[in-house]
Amino acid sequence: MAQQHHALSSQESYNPNHLLDILLGKMQLKNDAALSRMLEVAPPVISKIRHHRLPVGASLLIRMHEVTGMSIRDLRDLMGDRRTKYRLSDAQGRPKPEEKAAQAAAAAAAQQQQQPQSQSNDTNPSTGNYAH
Repeated sequence: MAQQHHALSSQESYNPNHLLDILLGKMQLKNDAALSRMLEVAPPVISKIRHHRLPVGASLLIRMHEVTGMSIRDLRDLMGDRRTKYRLSDAQGRPKPEEKAAQAAAAAAAQQQQQPQSQSNDTNPSTGNYAH
């Protein structure tokens, strides 16, 4: 079984262990299990981050910010993430083809429902809501 590393780990300066060690000291915690409880993540998440099998994701970074009060920039600097821009893939954020088809069908159905109502109102505009 080949060990998989994420793309960020290819940066020479990337060292999430430094960030985790600083957080342990700042929060006066004894070990990674205590840190995982503080961050409200499963203990294996911290282990995978330490062994470069999982990157420090955005949600975890935000949680670290909420718990410590440190800025996101400072947290990223502590782990050696020096990127200034983040690029999302083209596929990220786009609806899947089946979702797109479902949205189009729903829009067509909604438009079709509105059409008969507007036609019935236009057939005899002078009568309005009054009975004659």
